[in-house]
Amino acid sequence: MSGSLHDVKNEIWMRTVLIAVIMLVVGATAYGVLHGAIGGVKENTWDEKKDEVAEAKMTWMDANKTMQETGTGSDIADAAGIKYEEAHEAEEDAHLSYLTWTTAGKTILVMFIIYAMFYGISGFYNSIQPEEEHHHGDDHEEHHGSASPILMATGILLFMMGFPGFVNTCKSLLGLDYQAEMGDFSLAMAGSVILIMGIGNWWNEDLKGHHEQIATSDPFEGQDIRKAGMWIFLISETMVFASFFSSYLRMRTEWCTEWAKNAGKCSDVDTTTASDLLRHEVGTLLPGAINTFALIISSYTIVLALKAAKDVNWEPSKNALMAKLFPTRKKAVRNYLIVTLALGSLFIVLKLVEWSHLIAEGFTIDTQAGSIFYVATGAHGLHVFIGLIVMLFMVFKADTVGYDENNGRGIEYFGLYWHFVDLAWVAIFPAFYLY
Repeated sequence: MSGSLHDVKNEIWMRTVLIAVIMLVVGATAYGVLHGAIGGVKENTWDEKKDEVAEAKMTWMDANKTMQETGTGSDIADAAGIKYEEAHEAEEDAHLSYLTWTTAGKTILVMFIIYAMFYGISGFYNSIQPEEEHHHGDDHEEHHGSASPILMATGILLFMMGFPGFVNTCKSLLGLDYQAEMGDFSLAMAGSVILIMGIGNWWNEDLKGHHEQIATSDPFEGQDIRKAGMWIFLISETMVFASFFSSYLRMRTEWCTEWAKNAGKCSDVDTTTASDLLRHEVGTLLPGAINTFALIISSYTIVLALKAAKDVNWEPSKNALMAKLFPTRKKAVRNYLIVTLALGSLFIVLKLVEWSHLIAEGFTIDTQAGSIFYVATGAHGLHVFIGLIVMLFMVFKADTVGYDENNGRGIEYFGLYWHFVDLAWVAIFPAFYLY
């Protein structure tokens, strides 16, 4: 992703800090509405249902006791048992409804805090950098190495080293029965700070428009070096996800599930898969289905952003609404990127809502089927989230420097990554959710 020659005023940079504050306000508002207001109502409903379950269970137990002592009243006991089952199902539905809203609120809050942190800190970092002259497109320009990859790699290393303690400390702060491990927590936080510094430095370097190197050897001769690197990276990622699919399909053929039993392929159910739980009702498949459409649409919007950036003859749409949403070429690129960011964020929110439902139903990572499911879908979700962080930079650049036919390659390169993430999900959804 290369920069441009446009001058960028410091006041524009400082605008990013204001946008970061707005992100925090949006996240806090969503948390208050979804978790506090709606979640509070749902929690009260859940508590009422739990009381009804307890009462129905007591009635059922009393009816069974009476039947055993007197030998009569079997009809009453059966009716009480049915009411208990109905109350229990209603309580489970109320619990899942509560989890939907409260998980969505918490997820949005955390995501917007991260967005604000990356957007605001990186924007401020760029605002205090000295002005430099760059000669974009000069074939004789000296190529300077970047320290950003080293900083980011070091930050990730330190964070992962302290990650177990980081998780346990966070659980302890949430009031759960876990021992805080401040040493590992501090190590993880130090890694996070170094990672942010590396990303901020990368933002600064890319935005200023450093010259792009060209590959000189086959099979990428004549291609931009970062495009070649992206293709190599995607090939390696294909192998990673292929290992997930092969592991799942290999074991899936040996498991006896409810569907396999009903199909007459086996007799005794020995495991439960995510698809067994998600197929009961259309509503259980809804988050995954919405996510599929969200990613497909986001692949389209990223293409529209690239098209707007490279189209020298771009004109506003004749449709009044579209013309208002995309009034200029620069705003069109920015707004298409924002739409892509919103769709990707929706994916993460619905993914965690779905996970909360599965965990509430007892489908955890402790089982073989659960471990494969959570690792595969979690790895994909991590790829989506990393893409969203990169997209924040693209929105930032589109809003300040701007993209055009000369520096629009960044959107093209990122688009390759985003299309891969989209295609991976198109394969994951039928394999893990429908099969």
